[in-house]
Amino acid sequence: MISGQTVAILPITLVVADPALQSDSLYAAYSDRRAALARADSLVSEGIAGRSPEVNWVPPRELRKIARRSAGYLVDPDQMGQAVLRGPKIQVVPDPLRSSLRSLMAVAGGRLALVPAAVGFGPEPDGRIRADLSLVLADARTGKVVWRSLAYGRGKSPDEALNAALAAVLPVDGGQ
Repeated sequence: MISGQTVAILPITLVVADPALQSDSLYAAYSDRRAALARADSLVSEGIAGRSPEVNWVPPRELRKIARRSAGYLVDPDQMGQAVLRGPKIQVVPDPLRSSLRSLMAVAGGRLALVPAAVGFGPEPDGRIRADLSLVLADARTGKVVWRSLAYGRGKSPDEALNAALAAVLPVDGGQ
């Protein structure tokens, strides 16, 4: 249980799309790599924080500020190589990501980091878009992957599909 704990959300560094989707006008907002990363980063961090307010989340924008203030000591959170954690068999965070993560968390506070390792988009036969979101929760002290999920979502747009994937992995239970 992570309620009440400080957990960092690392920036997403890998957004990919099926070639059939890349030329689609629905995907235009994601066609530029920087814009795609910024958009996915924002949707993921806001979606996670909004769906689990009992956790003290440190969003990517705050991690970037922390890293800038500690220049020379901390690696830029956008350049740590966290997309490697999308591999389903990885149980221990590999170095140099492990040491970078440990240093970042030492300054940010907390022990756990939620890593949106990758998001992929593809077309569905019915014309909708599918988002595959790989999430990993890592313990910065031990380097162990403590939780992993591959969430799927569908929607009329990439944003809607990504939000549906977040809803699949972090459902809001309003009835209980």
